[in-house]
Amino acid sequence: MPTYEDARSMILANVAPLGSERVELPAALGRVLAEDVTAPWDMPSCDNSAMDGFAVRAADCRAGGSLRVTGSTPAGGTMAPAIEPGCAVRIMTGAPVPPGCDAVVPVEETEERDGAILLRESVNRPQHIRFQGEDVRSGDTVVTAGTIIHPPEISMLASFGKAIVPVYRRARVAVLSTGDELIELGERPAGGNIINSNALSLAAAIREIGAEPVILGIARDNRESHRERMGEGLKADVLITSAGVSAGDRDLVRDCLAELGIRQLFWKVDIKPGGPIAFGVKEGIPVFSLPGNPVSTLVTFEEFVRPALLRMMGHRRVIKPYVPATLRSEVRKKPGKVHFLRVRIEVENGIHWATSAGDQNTGILKTLLRANGIAVIPKEKTVIAAGEEVSVHLLRGDVGMLEE
Repeated sequence: MPTYEDARSMILANVAPLGSERVELPAALGRVLAEDVTAPWDMPSCDNSAMDGFAVRAADCRAGGSLRVTGSTPAGGTMAPAIEPGCAVRIMTGAPVPPGCDAVVPVEETEERDGAILLRESVNRPQHIRFQGEDVRSGDTVVTAGTIIHPPEISMLASFGKAIVPVYRRARVAVLSTGDELIELGERPAGGNIINSNALSLAAAIREIGAEPVILGIARDNRESHRERMGEGLKADVLITSAGVSAGDRDLVRDCLAELGIRQLFWKVDIKPGGPIAFGVKEGIPVFSLPGNPVSTLVTFEEFVRPALLRMMGHRRVIKPYVPATLRSEVRKKPGKVHFLRVRIEVENGIHWATSAGDQNTGILKTLLRANGIAVIPKEKTVIAAGEEVSVHLLRGDVGMLEE
């Protein structure tokens, strides 16, 4: 049975980026760039005005003086001819600066009268001019491979005409639930029936990180059903099974995966909840066998599956950073296992405070709704006193905005 850290390292050592594809720029949002993108030209491509106003020669300008307006340059228009001494050219934001001009006077700092402008203030060169290449030079790398494409990257790529961009492929992740007790959403539970919520929660977690879930339905408690649906799942990039991974008479997952040629790398990890988790590989396809309890399913997805899927989709940072938080009340546990404590993080005066989200029994799903972090309690610890610091994986990115 590997340790928590060893199990995760073993998983990440057995997954790799899936390869790339080219997509239209709007569809690249949230994807990971697969190749460096360089600038094919300077940006700005010429000296241009940062304001609506008048292009001038600073040497001709003094507060209270006047200049004759001899032309106009709109944004997107052709460059005006070289300016003559004592003259000004009306110019719009983004328009090219005429030859000889070394400053722009904002329109609100002038008064126009009888074909001339009166200057209210002195003019400094090179005020309100954006120079060619001051943002990006031709040949510069503007977005590097491995970058997650957010709106600023979209803007930069669009500015250089990149209508099609290379991105890492989305992982197709097959999700299989197991057990005769399961029924699908929309059916009415009777007796010991349980609605197959794990398939939907896993699909949501998969979709949330940008991968593509493929729900396979329910494998019933017989080998034929397991093998048939698992075989379908192995056509995807990743297979996740839920439940049936323990050692009971009807827990068929491990045996059936072995019959299908999956090489099991480990079964069980020194964690709680989620100890009976297995991981294997077949011809480069990772297979995760998660516990069936909904809390354990989502916690083990967060700690083990999520990093693997991110790596497969080209992400460089796949492990969430630990955030130090201070416990509000004492926590007790048995030694020998890493405990994932569902906590509620609140930020007060710059300090992250961790409060138990409630009953930590693995059958209590509502504590996951209350939690916005998972405190990782080392296996050798038995008592963590109030006021002691713990390491927390944040479940949501908005926690740092909670300061009162």
